[in-house]
Amino acid sequence: MHTQRLTLTLTALASAGLLLTACGTESGAGSEGGSGGRSADTGQSVTGVRWNVESLTLGGKKHAAPDDAYLKIGKDGRAGGSYGCNHVGSDVSVDGDTLDFGKALMTKRACADEDRMAFEKNLLRALGEGKFTAKVEGDRMTLTSAKGDHVTFTSGPAEPDTPLTGTKWTVRTIGEGKMAASLPKALSGKVHLTFDDGKVRGNLGCNDVTAKAAAKDGGITFDAPATTRKLCPGDAMKTERALLKLFDGTARYEVKRDALTLTASDGTVISASADQKNPEKKPEKSPAKR
Repeated sequence: MHTQRLTLTLTALASAGLLLTACGTESGAGSEGGSGGRSADTGQSVTGVRWNVESLTLGGKKHAAPDDAYLKIGKDGRAGGSYGCNHVGSDVSVDGDTLDFGKALMTKRACADEDRMAFEKNLLRALGEGKFTAKVEGDRMTLTSAKGDHVTFTSGPAEPDTPLTGTKWTVRTIGEGKMAASLPKALSGKVHLTFDDGKVRGNLGCNDVTAKAAAKDGGITFDAPATTRKLCPGDAMKTERALLKLFDGTARYEVKRDALTLTASDGTVISASADQKNPEKKPEKSPAKR
């Protein structure tokens, strides 16, 4: 049996990065040929599937997972996930039905929900402590450690990517390359962009912004921005200056599920998530194409 080396990458660290990156076309776990379940022999059982974390059992005590915790190992060897609050990634060796996770990297976002943060900490520690035996049965996967701790997952149907246009994108992280930093606490949830009718509008941390924006072939060409002229505290202005690097040029973009990654021409990476509670109007339209 050959060892297959798979690398989990953070969309949020590449975007906010975000995260992750990490989704692509998804499929179910497939059918099962026998009652004993399928192992991770070739990686076909575990790759290409979004595995939603159901629970973590440590020392005989079961901990329910947050609704949006998940892990995905892509068929191209790139994967990522969220353990409750942050986007997390690590190397993992897949040898037969044995998975061995390497040292994890993750974003540094703080969530107000203490239970969510506690689950993330426990899962992060558990997966980094040793090897796991993987067993897939239908739409369920269980990873069990040598001392009996285990993580259970369920696979879900593929979900469509959120439209770029007509969606309010809330900025979560800003960074360069694989390094990403969450926005200052005072700005969390306040910085946003919306693309529609060939324009982008939003808030950069201090001032409101409007500019022409044309999307084509994975890129968005921004004209020079028009902004309000307020003066704000240092963190707000620092965030605004970073976001202004998007404008008056062309940035690459990628939408995966409800995550948007924008990469400016100078390498600045901005990740944002779709605001599902406050959808914008006219989601069917696209920015003007050139």
